[in-house]
Amino acid sequence: MYTVRTLINRGWYPALITALAVIGLYFEWPLEALLPTLIVILAIGLLVTVIKARERQLERSAVRLRQIAEYFNRRFMGESSLSIFVIIDTLFNLDNPKLWDWARACDMSQRIFNSWCNNFISRLESDVGIRKFADYLYTYLNELWQITSHYYDFVEQFYEVGEKVEIPPETIDQYNKFVLEYNAFAQNFRDNITELRNIARTGIEPPSVKLARELVKTA
Repeated sequence: MYTVRTLINRGWYPALITALAVIGLYFEWPLEALLPTLIVILAIGLLVTVIKARERQLERSAVRLRQIAEYFNRRFMGESSLSIFVIIDTLFNLDNPKLWDWARACDMSQRIFNSWCNNFISRLESDVGIRKFADYLYTYLNELWQITSHYYDFVEQFYEVGEKVEIPPETIDQYNKFVLEYNAFAQNFRDNITELRNIARTGIEPPSVKLARELVKTA
């Protein structure tokens, strides 16, 4: 079955060219009439092969993007201990009212982010189930990039707070654990963007997915 499918999908034009060449030689067709026909079939076959190869690459990239998005939502959103918003909430344990005001503002942002990400994942999974997801690949790529870019703003803000204010060691440990896993995600996302850029224009540069910085414990 696999051999027949492969022949139909990839080997139809070499088989057709071979068959026409054999028939042409058998019936002694004029070469000047047969050759252009074989060249046209070859050109069409090569074009179809290139198009199908690009479609397969897009499908693989679409599946990978879906996995990356689902991983981000599962590990860095909601009530996950690796959510930057959950880490920010630990600042309420400090006796610093100014930090409390900022943490409250972040808490409101967390609700918006959770709703945005849940809606994004629902739409993504819905399109995977009923449509060709590759058709919507660039839309979802840009939306995930926007989500992670805004999310990184809170990561950077927390880092700046951590450099200025004495934070409990356990919170620093929790944040640095987040950094290690988040940066692995960011690199994976960068690689996916690079892969897509080899297929078509994306409008997104891989380095625009920024890496988080670790905090150093104070003595």
